[in-house]
Amino acid sequence: MLDEVMTAAAAAGGVAVVEAAGSDLWVSFRTRCARLIGRGDPDREDGALERLDRTAAALAASADEEERERQRETQAESWRAEFAALLDSLAAAEREELMTGLDALRARSGGEETGGAVSGNTFHGPVAFQTGAHSTQEIRFGTAG
Repeated sequence: MLDEVMTAAAAAGGVAVVEAAGSDLWVSFRTRCARLIGRGDPDREDGALERLDRTAAALAASADEEERERQRETQAESWRAEFAALLDSLAAAEREELMTGLDALRARSGGEETGGAVSGNTFHGPVAFQTGAHSTQEIRFGTAG
């Protein structure tokens, strides 16, 4: 039986999968998520990659906003159940490790940790941008930069 913290971690993991699907973070996210689920077993990891790809495809195939939202809820719940079952099957030490991994996935899916990557941007003229948590930004315009 899962406690409240584990239940919340499983739910956050489900939402993280849905948030990351179709984003610039998806490729690295799905790999990390599959490794987390696989727990060192290549067959389980491959199965997780297939399920993650089906999730992304289902979300991408949604025709309108209402269907997309319904799919998001369905997929998040499916992944919540997946993570909950996995947590329930593990010993205490492994549960803690998995919960830490789920928290890291949640952070990555929400853009908290992008590894400094900037993707899909077009810059014309002087620009300044900041990436990462707690970054410092020094802006200088002109030729004396």
